Amino acid sequence: MASISLVEVIYLVEKGKLNQVAADRLIDGIKDPKSNWILAPLDLAVSEELSKVPRDAVPDMPDRIIAATALHLELPLITVDSKLRSSGIKTIW
Repeated sequence: MASISLVEVIYLVEKGKLNQVAADRLIDGIKDPKSNWILAPLDLAVSEELSKVPRDAVPDMPDRIIAATALHLELPLITVDSKLRSSGIKTIW
């Protein structure tokens, strides 16, 4: 999971658009050493992938960071976002 995704979840809880219980479950899953979840940092390697995410197709910076994280990790992106799906980034869903 891209670290910025966790930040967005917390932001949605603060705005009242997501239940705190859902955020807590996500955080617990990330902390659980038995889970397969990892929190991928926003670092230089992810930043270098940003140029591969077309800004005209994906103008929102958090979405571009999430896509760049998937590219860096060489994983498909799980999303229903039509902009991300049409950007050329490999997606699932």
